[in-house]
Amino acid sequence: MIRAVQPAVVAHRGASAHRAEHTVAAYALALDQGADALECDVRLTRDGHLVCVHDRTVDRTSTGRGAVSTLTLARMAELDYTRWHPGMPEHADDLVHAPAWVPDEHDPGVLTLESLLDLVVDHPGTRLFVETKHPVRYGGLVEAKLVALLRRYGLASPRTKDDSRIVMMSFSAMAVRRVRQHSTTLPTVLLLDQLNAVRWDGTLPRSADYAGPGIHLLRADPDYVARAATFGHRIYTWTVDDPADIDLCRRLGVTWMATNSPATARGQLTR
Repeated sequence: MIRAVQPAVVAHRGASAHRAEHTVAAYALALDQGADALECDVRLTRDGHLVCVHDRTVDRTSTGRGAVSTLTLARMAELDYTRWHPGMPEHADDLVHAPAWVPDEHDPGVLTLESLLDLVVDHPGTRLFVETKHPVRYGGLVEAKLVALLRRYGLASPRTKDDSRIVMMSFSAMAVRRVRQHSTTLPTVLLLDQLNAVRWDGTLPRSADYAGPGIHLLRADPDYVARAATFGHRIYTWTVDDPADIDLCRRLGVTWMATNSPATARGQLTR
């Protein structure tokens, strides 16, 4: 049985309530706000680079248009990824935790996974949750590229899963299985948007270490955390911004809690 602990605060796409998601500014602010870990989504560009972009296209989060898989890194670097976001916290109290940030004119805008890994390596103790997006044009190449990049940083084969600085995640059980084939000790999360008959009892595929239910699932079925724990599965839940949901995660013993505002979550957990 897994013992309940205070949830670790995971910055969902950085401090994305306060800065444009998947930007250096968002992640730097998340660390300033006391996040225990960071979270990102990764996709492959047309020329094979892993970039931190959630959507299939860049339309919502940049000044450009087009599917990530059809754009080169050079083309993506020409776009502005900050203009769409107001850059202000939802609550006035959070201004205390949101120091002014001046964008670097030499920053290409699009955040590569390599650049984010550099930031993580420079902050010992910080863990990075990497979600590979599916379905995508390049299929399993996303996971192969991810593991190859982690190998360059010496992060692909941690001594134990608890020691790992990186956790791979996906809604695709196949993607999780592919990563397990590349590394036996890199921890994985199977993200869950629904609890069907196969997943209801808390079991996961052998290749998945942790369960990743959305917070809407825990609201509807709080006993899921205990059921998963009987199989040794800790819980990563997303995306938790409401104070009542933060309290729920604490009561249930959720291990990792993804939030758009690390400062707000940290404040709620310390009350």
